[in-house]
Amino acid sequence: MGLTLSPLRRRHILFALILVFLPSTVFILISSPVSDMSGEEALVERLAELQLRLQHLDAMYRAREEDVQMLSQHLGQLLADSVNSSSLPPEARYLLNNGTAAASGHLLRLPSAYHFLPHLLLSPTSLRPAYSLSKGRSGVSVIMGVPTVKRLVQSYLVSTLQNLVESMSREEQEDAIIVVLIAETDEEYVLQVANEIKEHFEAELTSGLLEIIAPPPSYYPDMNRLRTTLGDSPERVRWRTKQNLDFAFLMMYAQPKAMFYIQLEDDILAKPHFLSTMKSVALERITNKRPWFVLDFCQLGFIGKMFRCVELPWLVQFFFMFYNDKPVDWLLDHLIHTKSCSLDKDTKHCKKAKDELWIHYKPSLFQHIGTHSSLRGKVQKLKDKQFGKVRLFIPHANPVAVVVSDIRAYKQYTLKRAYNGESFFWGLLPQPGDHLLFKFITPIAIKKYIFRSGNLEHPSDRFYNTTVEVLPVVTPTATYESLNYTADGFIIVGKFDHMGLAEGKVDPKLGAIKEMRLTVHSESENWAILSEIFIESESNR
Repeated sequence: MGLTLSPLRRRHILFALILVFLPSTVFILISSPVSDMSGEEALVERLAELQLRLQHLDAMYRAREEDVQMLSQHLGQLLADSVNSSSLPPEARYLLNNGTAAASGHLLRLPSAYHFLPHLLLSPTSLRPAYSLSKGRSGVSVIMGVPTVKRLVQSYLVSTLQNLVESMSREEQEDAIIVVLIAETDEEYVLQVANEIKEHFEAELTSGLLEIIAPPPSYYPDMNRLRTTLGDSPERVRWRTKQNLDFAFLMMYAQPKAMFYIQLEDDILAKPHFLSTMKSVALERITNKRPWFVLDFCQLGFIGKMFRCVELPWLVQFFFMFYNDKPVDWLLDHLIHTKSCSLDKDTKHCKKAKDELWIHYKPSLFQHIGTHSSLRGKVQKLKDKQFGKVRLFIPHANPVAVVVSDIRAYKQYTLKRAYNGESFFWGLLPQPGDHLLFKFITPIAIKKYIFRSGNLEHPSDRFYNTTVEVLPVVTPTATYESLNYTADGFIIVGKFDHMGLAEGKVDPKLGAIKEMRLTVHSESENWAILSEIFIESESNR
């Protein structure tokens, strides 16, 4: 009777786990709605999901078994090194003598991450997040990894997270986790980004949909002592090496929490209900016993790549082995090549074999929207043509008006064209006191208004510290002393929020409005976009 479990004992434990999870799964199979699928198709798909969950449980069990083996080795070493083991309690001596094989000194040791990254041995917390904000959600179908680093020009992180959340239904959100890896070791910067995420996504953090982690400085090797490979500059070698290690850290954290892992980036756009589509494609292949290692839902880099969580150790180990040699997307290609290609076959046969493990889904579910890379000086303009057109503005029919802008427009992106629903307005560097003015030909009673700034390609080009103001035909009486007037008689009715949106209603007691305007109150470091202008009155409802 030792600490190492026999195969029979292991099967007994797995069978017990099946009995624990099976009743709830059967209940799901019986009670869950089948939506558009036939009952038989839904049953087959859910059985495939159950099979995958059992594989996940088996992987988690093997991980715990590995922990037991390591503990057994340490105990054996303790026994071998103990000078006065006879002084130990009888129970401890029995455990050390019968539960460890390491005392004989003949146990072989498996290679681990420490062989490729020996510096990790210098700190016991190297593989533990230095910062973590999590509600501990686990057992979901899908976990998404979003690494983010400091960008010198523009950050797309908040816009990306907002799009991911808005592209999921409530049911999808309840069965998923989004993990943001702030891949920086500057504690002040990590807290700054974490606080920004807290400000915008409090509900998602509270529910457990969103988690934030950051690696410890000791996780990374000395980046100034890397080998120069592929003829790249030292800066580029450091950049891609760090990306390999960042992805590995994120995958290790995500692996025990879900069945599927999706690698994303912090400057992307997703299509609505992308999660259900991806899960259905994966389960369909599992149901029909069609092999795959990666499901690819975007043609660019490492965006939108989906893996089984039980197979993430393949990637992590491969990344650790070659982290200094090649970029992460090249390593993925080499791993698939190693798993599928034969040396005695030609290139055509190899491509066919790889295509059986690397499945490309069309049309693409993700688009790259960032322009400025985190690598200094690199401009990334690649777009996935399979994604389709990205809507950069929302057109509306607005009341007839003369529009005037104090902010100079960039090229053809004028305020007049934006107001008429032909494009978006793009203005250069707003300054304090700048106005965007709408003079109605005929005074109107405004029901509500929407001014949305920024768009999917330029999410940071928003209006900040900007108010929405109206000028009634008749000045309100003294009864309305609570109204907030400007020096020139306009009444402030709203302002842009932290997401660059101004939306609201105008009190009907103000009567007909002859002018409406936006007033900028502080200098901006960015240009400003109005991607939606909607002024609703009786005439255009």
